[in-house]
Amino acid sequence: MHVMRRLKSYASGRSSISDPAGDTNTKRVKVEQEIEPEVAPVEVEAAPAAAAAHHSVVDNKIEAAAERGEENIASTSQEKDASTSEDPTTVPKAAEKSGVDQLPKELNEMKIKDDKNENNDDDKSMEATVVNGNGTETGQIITTTIGGRNGQPKQTISYMAERVVGTGSFGVVFQAKCLETGEAVAIKKVLQDKRYKNRELQIMRMFDHPNVVQLKHWFFSTTEKEEVFLNLVLEYVSETVYRVTKHYSRMNQHVPIIFVQLYTYQICRALAYIHTVIGVCHRDIKPQNLLVNPHTHQLKICDFGSAKMLVPGEPNISYICSRYYRAPELIFGATEYTTAIDMWSAGCVFAELLLGQPLFPGESGVDQLVEVIKVLGTPTREEIKCMNPNYTEFKFPQIKAHPWHKVFHKRMPPEAVDLVSRLLQYSPSLRCTALEACAHPFFDELRDPNAVLPNGRPLPPLFDFTPQELAGAPPELVQRLIPEHVKK
Repeated sequence: MHVMRRLKSYASGRSSISDPAGDTNTKRVKVEQEIEPEVAPVEVEAAPAAAAAHHSVVDNKIEAAAERGEENIASTSQEKDASTSEDPTTVPKAAEKSGVDQLPKELNEMKIKDDKNENNDDDKSMEATVVNGNGTETGQIITTTIGGRNGQPKQTISYMAERVVGTGSFGVVFQAKCLETGEAVAIKKVLQDKRYKNRELQIMRMFDHPNVVQLKHWFFSTTEKEEVFLNLVLEYVSETVYRVTKHYSRMNQHVPIIFVQLYTYQICRALAYIHTVIGVCHRDIKPQNLLVNPHTHQLKICDFGSAKMLVPGEPNISYICSRYYRAPELIFGATEYTTAIDMWSAGCVFAELLLGQPLFPGESGVDQLVEVIKVLGTPTREEIKCMNPNYTEFKFPQIKAHPWHKVFHKRMPPEAVDLVSRLLQYSPSLRCTALEACAHPFFDELRDPNAVLPNGRPLPPLFDFTPQELAGAPPELVQRLIPEHVKK
C-alpha cells in the first residue's frame, strides 16, 4: 500500500460519516462492539530511540488500518454493557486488543512509582490491618485507625465491603459502609510498594473542590501473603455520565439540554481548578470518570490514576487517555503536551452528550485519527507541527472538514455547536481553556436567576468561585463568569 486507502475511499465518497441527526437507533457497529474504550494506564516514559521509531510505526499502522477499508455505518439495535464501565471511581480494564496496539503483558502489570517515601509520618499513622481475608469480598471488614496527629485523638473506623464496582490492572474499587456512621464510601485498593509514594494519593491530597471527588482518608492494609495495599477512601457517588447517556440512548432520547449544560459546565469548572490552581493534567477524562449525583446533578471528576503535573521541557508518555477521548497530538506521539489534551477530551464528552454516542469511535489508535480527520478534515502542515513537529512531512489524503452543523441534528442550539468547535481544534493552543469554556454563551441559561432543575429543585453550586480559581483571569472573563444575581 502506497496510500491510505481508507481515507482515500472516504474522500471519494465510498464511506461516510454517521448522521447523528437521524434515528438514534442507528449505531456504528464498532461502538456497540467496544463500548469500553481502550486505556493506557501505565506511565513508562519513552526513550529517545523509541520516540524516533514512533513515526515509522504509525506509518505501518495506518497502512494496516487502511487495508481494512471497512464501512463506518451499519444499523443495529444491540446494546452491550461493559462489565467495568459502571465503575464510579476509576479506570476500567483496558479493552482486549490484538496486533501492534496491544501493550506487552509485563507493561500492563507495572505500577507507577514516584519519589521515595522516606518514612512519611502521615503514612505511618494510617497503618491498618485487614480482618477476615483481603477485605474486598461482600461482608468482609476492614478496620483502621485515623487521627493521632497535631494533638488529635486517634479514632478507630471499620468498613464493611458491600460490592465490587470496578476492577482493572490498577487493583479493585469496592463500595463499602462505615460501620460507625453508616456512611457509604468507595474504596480504591491498589498494590503498593511502601518504599515509594503513590502519585494518585499525593495529587488527591491537594484537592478541595465541589466538582472533584473527595478523598476522605487513606490507609495501608496487608494480606496473609504480606502484600501491602494502599486504600483510598473516597466519597461514594452512585451514577456516572456514561450511565446517564446510556439511559437516554436506550430510550431513543437525547440527554435533556439542561443536563448537557450542567454536566459540561461542571467538567470545565473542575478542569479549570485542576489545571490552574493545582497544576495537574488529568489525562483520562471520559464519561466513566465523571460521577453524577442523580438527585442534585452535581458532577465530580474522579480517577486520578493517570494524572500528572506536566513540567515544560520534560517528556511524558503519549500512550495515555482512553482512545475515544484521546487528543490528536497524543495519537501523533507527542511527548511534550499540555493540559489542552484534557480540553479535547472534554469536547469529546460534550459532543457525546449531545449525540448520544461517541463522536470519534476509533477501533485502534490509528483508526481514531481516521475518525477525527473525517470530521475535522485533513490537518494542515501548521496544525501537524503544533501537534508534533516530527510529523511535518507526513502526507495525508486531502479531506474536507465535515461542517459542524451537519454533525448534529438541526434543532441543536448554535451555541452548543460553537463550543464543540472551540474545544475540538487540532492545534492545542487554539482550544479554549477550561475557564473560558465556562464563560461561553452556551451556559448562559445556567446563569439565569430563575434557572432550576426540571423537577423544580435548585441547581447545584455553580458560581461559588474561590479567589484562587479566578486568579489571573481577565476582568471581562470574571464579569461573564459570575451572574449579577450572585454578586448581590
